[in-house]
Amino acid sequence: MDLHETQSVFSDPGGLDTDALPGDPAELAAVVRQLIIHRLECAHVGYAVPEERLREDAESRYADEILRLLRERSDAPLTQPRPPEERFVGTCRDFALLLCSLLRATGTAARIRCGFARYFAAGFHDDHWVAEYRLPDGSWRLADAQILDPSYQVPFDPLDVPRDQFLVAGDAWRLCRAGRADAATFGVSHLGGLQGLWFVRSNVLHDLAALNGVEVLPWDGWGREILDDGALTEADLVLADAVAGAGSQEELRRLYQDPRLTVPDEIVSYTTHGGVRKVTLRARDRR
Repeated sequence: MDLHETQSVFSDPGGLDTDALPGDPAELAAVVRQLIIHRLECAHVGYAVPEERLREDAESRYADEILRLLRERSDAPLTQPRPPEERFVGTCRDFALLLCSLLRATGTAARIRCGFARYFAAGFHDDHWVAEYRLPDGSWRLADAQILDPSYQVPFDPLDVPRDQFLVAGDAWRLCRAGRADAATFGVSHLGGLQGLWFVRSNVLHDLAALNGVEVLPWDGWGREILDDGALTEADLVLADAVAGAGSQEELRRLYQDPRLTVPDEIVSYTTHGGVRKVTLRARDRR
C-alpha cells in the first residue's frame, strides 16, 4: 500500500463527492485557494473575521472538519469562488492539508511537508507547510496553494516551488547543524521567541509524522517538552540528525517507530488563542 495515495485519518474528506472536482493538481490548488483565507490575510481582503472563527477554525485537525465548516457556510459547489465570509479561516497547514486531501481523492499521490519558506520575510526562514505531489515520472513537486493569490508576488510558479525557496525541515536542520545557516533565522518572523534550533527540530518531527500519515497541527507537540535551545540534549541532536539524514521512505518509517518520535494518542497542543491543552487524537491506522 502506498501511504501517499491513501487518505490518512487527517486528510480523509469523509463523504465528499469528488465527481465535480478537477483532476489536475493546478486546478485543485486554485480550488483550495478560493476556499481558505489565512488568518493573517483577513485585513488584506477587507474581511473583519468573527473572533470565534479566528480562534477556532484553525484548530480543525481533520479535512472533514474543514469541509463541514465550508458546507455550513455555503451550499455552493467547492469549485465555485466564495466571498471571504463563506471561507475557512486557517493557516498554511490547512491549505496544504486540504490540497493533499483533494489530490489523494482524485488519484494523485500527495503528502504535506513541514519546513521553512524564504519568500515571506527577507532574510528569514518562516515556519510553513506546503503540499507535495507525485508526477507521472515518479518525481515529487512542491505546491503552495496559499501563495496563488497574486498579492504574494513570488518570482516562481506556486505549483512548482523551488527547493531553495521552501526548505523541508530536514534540509533546514542539516544546514543549521553544518553551520551553513543561522538557526536564529528559522521560526515565526512575526512572533518573538519562536526561533532557533529547537524550533527547527520541532519541524523535523512534524515533517516525519506527516510523511507517515500523521498530519498534526503546527503547534502540536509530544514527548519531552523542548521550547528553547538550552533544553536540547546531545541525544536530541543525534536523533534529529538521524531523521534529517534518512535517505528513503523505508528508513523514515523505521525511524518513526521510535517511541521518542511516534505521535501518541494524546498530545499537547500549544494553541495560538486557547493556551496549552491536552488533546486526544482520533483513532488511526498504525501503518
